[in-house]
Amino acid sequence: MSSDIKKTMWKAMSDSPKVMVSLVGEDMHAEPMYAQLDKDADSEFWFYTSRDNRIAKGGKAMVHFASKGHDVFACIQGNLTVESRKEVIDKYWSNPVEAWFEKGKDDPSLLMLRFELIDAEVWDADPSLKGMFKMLTGKTVKPEEMGEHEKVDL
Repeated sequence: MSSDIKKTMWKAMSDSPKVMVSLVGEDMHAEPMYAQLDKDADSEFWFYTSRDNRIAKGGKAMVHFASKGHDVFACIQGNLTVESRKEVIDKYWSNPVEAWFEKGKDDPSLLMLRFELIDAEVWDADPSLKGMFKMLTGKTVKPEEMGEHEKVDL
């Protein structure tokens, strides 16, 4: 099942890579970020941000994701580190990214962070017919009737 639920998570994230990010152990709220995904890199993804952003110092972090259809949810644990490889910064650069940085790629506030994934809890909320019937009639629903849930290494 792990392979299937991982594929489900990556597919959902590629359809809508908007996530919430926070540093573990810090007294701060998570904030919305746009994950730069790579179909060939399933153990990391990237964020463009600014050097004064609350997650800029990096470290242990959590990324929270909910799919567009609210049927796939994930809480991903990993480490944020500075990405300094010019080829990676160039690879994901786009007009929407440039809109945030007055001097483009030469903006001194530009910072790219790489999120190195450790593990995740993933929920694929695809209820069974029996689960849907129970919900509609107010009967007690068992978690396994509402879809899959698994902790997976990434």
